[in-house]
Formats: sequence, structure tokens, C-alpha cells
Amino acid sequence: MKYTDRLEKLLPFGYLYLVILGLIKESVFHYMLGINILKYSTIMDILISPIATMTSHPIVLIGIVVFVLLMIGYAMLLKKYKHKAWVQKSLKLEPGQSKVEVDNLFRDHAINFIAFGLLSFFLGVGIGNGTIVAEKIKKGQIEYENKLNYNSGESEEVYLINTNSVYYFYLAKGSKTVKIAPLGAIKSLELTQNKKLQ
Repeated sequence: MKYTDRLEKLLPFGYLYLVILGLIKESVFHYMLGINILKYSTIMDILISPIATMTSHPIVLIGIVVFVLLMIGYAMLLKKYKHKAWVQKSLKLEPGQSKVEVDNLFRDHAINFIAFGLLSFFLGVGIGNGTIVAEKIKKGQIEYENKLNYNSGESEEVYLINTNSVYYFYLAKGSKTVKIAPLGAIKSLELTQNKKLQ
């Protein structure tokens, strides 16, 4: 089987895995704030969640790309030294295996490392960000960097926790309760001057 054929078969599973990771990350993050995000998400929110996470900051995207390239390079290095005893022992290479079997073993090894690394990243981001925001709310250390203008003409300063295609999740100034507002109820969202200057 050609490499491109194998890649075509793996890509849908890879994206499905990323979607599951994005779902885990969003669920963990919002759970720590008392929100069941699945109740407020559309299928499109779920499908773009991993892409949104990976492209949230250039450093995150560069880090993920570098990590994937390093794991592929690591697998290629192991393949180069497959005659070494420690490589044969760690990967359980057996004498008499065909070149295709050996290639598949190294490919699977790299995929397992990448899958575990991405799981650690997404879970870590969900738990880390959720813990930080929950602690800030508990201690009253939230900086209200946005202003929501409602269709009714009212407005309030808020800390914007997250948004999706249907809802805003935020904390209003002077409150420790997370509020959820549909996009249709919001006329505009303004950044405060301090946020603009950062």
C-alpha cells in the first residue's frame, strides 16, 4: 500500500481524534466553571473546537507543529538505528519481520507518541485554564476587560469567559455568577481601552 493511500485512510481518524480532544478540553474547562458546554454547543462548535484551540495563539500552533515534526524525526531516528539492541528491545522488533511490518511499527510508534502528546496538551489546557479562571472568580481577581451592549440599550462591563456560535459566557462586574446570553440579545461587544493597549 502506498504511503499516500495510508495517509488518506488515517486523516479522517486523525481529525475525529482531534474533535474528541477539543470536546474533552472544552468540557473540562467549562465544567470547572459550572457550565455543561454540550447543552450550549452546536455541531459546528464541536467540529471547529480543536482548530480554534490550535490556532488560538501563534505560539500554540508553532509548538504543536514542532512537536509533531520532532516525533516524526524521533521515529525516523529509531528506524535508522533499528539494528541497535535497545531499539529492538523497546519496540519489540522480531527477527525476520518484513520491511513493511517494520515500517508500520515505526509509523505506529510515532502516531502513538503524537496522540498521547496531543491528549496531554488539550487536557492540560482545559484543566489549567479552567482552574485559573475558577480561582480568579473565587478570589475576586477578575479584570473586566469588555463591555457588552444589549439590544435593550443597557450595557455592562464583563469578563468574557468564552463564546461560541450561539452564546456568550461571561461574568458581569460585581457578580461571581457566570451568565450565559444568546448572541441575538447582544448588540455589540467592546474592548476596554486597557485591553486595546495591551
